[in-house]
Amino acid sequence: MQKIRKHPIYILLIINIAVGLFTFRDYGLSWDEPLFYDYANALGYAYTPHEWFSGNFNLENAFGSSATDHANRGPAYILLAHPIVSIIKSFDVDHASAWHLVNFLTFQLGVYLLYRLARRWVNPSAALAATALFAWQPLLWGHAFINPKDPPFLVFFLGAVCFGFEMIDKITQTAPSSSHPSNFYESGKKNMAALLLASFFLGVATSIRILGPLAGILVGTYALGKLNRSTATTLAKYLSGYLVATTLIVFITWPYLWTNPLQKFIEVFGFMSDNPTQLPVLFNGQIYQADKLPRRYLPSLLGLTLTEPVWLLFILGLIIGFWKSNSQKRLLLALTLLWFIIPGAYVILRKPPMYDGFRHFLFILPPVFIFTGFAFEKLFLATKKQWGVIAIILFAPAILGSIKLHPYEYTYYNLFTGGTSGAFRVYETEYWLTCYKEAVQGFQEQDAQLFIKREPYIAEYYANKNITIRDYRVEFNKIQPGDFVLVNSRTNEDLKTFKDAPIVLSIQRGDAVFCAIKKIP
Repeated sequence: MQKIRKHPIYILLIINIAVGLFTFRDYGLSWDEPLFYDYANALGYAYTPHEWFSGNFNLENAFGSSATDHANRGPAYILLAHPIVSIIKSFDVDHASAWHLVNFLTFQLGVYLLYRLARRWVNPSAALAATALFAWQPLLWGHAFINPKDPPFLVFFLGAVCFGFEMIDKITQTAPSSSHPSNFYESGKKNMAALLLASFFLGVATSIRILGPLAGILVGTYALGKLNRSTATTLAKYLSGYLVATTLIVFITWPYLWTNPLQKFIEVFGFMSDNPTQLPVLFNGQIYQADKLPRRYLPSLLGLTLTEPVWLLFILGLIIGFWKSNSQKRLLLALTLLWFIIPGAYVILRKPPMYDGFRHFLFILPPVFIFTGFAFEKLFLATKKQWGVIAIILFAPAILGSIKLHPYEYTYYNLFTGGTSGAFRVYETEYWLTCYKEAVQGFQEQDAQLFIKREPYIAEYYANKNITIRDYRVEFNKIQPGDFVLVNSRTNEDLKTFKDAPIVLSIQRGDAVFCAIKKIP
């Protein structure tokens, strides 16, 4: 009990995990999940000595059935998560739900890390409030279950920054010239442990997403800010080890690099920088190609998909944070702010292809919530006994939004758009087709043919034996009167597909229709 009082983050984690354990089965498979998990199942081949020496080892076998799409995507997270998923499945949990639970628990690690990083600047109550605001954002809460790509990158990037900063602090606090030999030895062990932890998180982050090294650059810049005559040699030694250990972890956790590490890393960097996709995206009531979106796309979604208090608290916290901090803390704050600004500026200026909201850039959000910690600290001091009322008001949009939208929390839009109902047909809402689970399980027809407009493998996972799942795009000419079509509303697909056919089942929240089953007349 004493430990919980000293570290209130445990209270938040207990609440989050309890809610997650009661709800993780509610979430349907998303568009990207099945093939990505097939990749996870295949990865073991690359780490099997028997296969190495079999005489016919073929690395392509480690990439699963979607090798052309996933081979160059670093698999560090799914490599780490797969054994845990297997254990959870042994408790009679289905494959998709087991992954959703592990994804969610991984996100809770990120919740802890954000609190740990925020505590560098603000008191425990303010850090806890900022962390709760982060953890309870409907956008992040929903993605935490159904997205095995972007939240894990956020978590390991956050860990790379947090433990990287701590590593630099430990190293620079070591003073070989004045330390007793035994103390120096103990400091060396602690420094090495800090180095390995920071390297692990940076290596995994880099393996997940090519933007991972940005965390290392932030850590390296912090090291330069702490550089002086007494620390130069020690820093140089440990930073060299940091680079070597990180590189080794990237190599071990990314089989795609094994045949030609440097060339393939550069190849992936170029590919990911351009991200050549032509997916259509609904934005501000218009359909754009992913590489033709206006510069306001990211700023607009940042403003519309986080709860109303976030940006006001961020701006207030930004002013307070830099005003109250000393020069060392300002350096750290500036680096933390750059974590948000550099990728954001890249998107706005370079205009890379964007789609599925801004899920690829969820990792830039932690600094926003860290700065809200300064605002919470000031508000709690100013309001004293009324701080609980203030917290309830600030958290209410997130909590009520999640309850209202469950299990589609990630479709959240704030009141500036009229909520998710107001955003419908104007912005993408349920773009990952998780509604297929509810639609197929609620479909009561017997011995019916159900044609799926996109990604039929998702519907097939949840369909009972009385429903025959067909691929709409492949078997369109076989559709007959009396058959059924499941269509989603991504880029208003439901309006273009058998527009006048009667709807027999609609999955929606408020006025926002996520997918519908139509009967062919």
